[in-house]
Amino acid sequence: MELIEMKTVTITEKGQMALPKDIRAIEGFKEGQKVVVLAYKDHVEIRPLKSVNSEELAWLSLAEKSLAKDWLTPGEDKAWKHLKKGM
Repeated sequence: MELIEMKTVTITEKGQMALPKDIRAIEGFKEGQKVVVLAYKDHVEIRPLKSVNSEELAWLSLAEKSLAKDWLTPGEDKAWKHLKKGM
């Protein structure tokens, strides 16, 4: 796999980070698009939801249900708005 670009980002207290604009452009990520974060022992991948296979999608469904109570809060919305302004 060929490395196209490398950037650093800062992880917030809540574990959030923003993808740099030029990285989003390279990969074609758009506002509102669903992506999947896949964690492996030695790396993390962010992929468009449509590129995920059925086994990975089953794990994602379980994780989203269990974490929704933490993700879907006014505090999370406020945190993301703050990050979005800085881009």
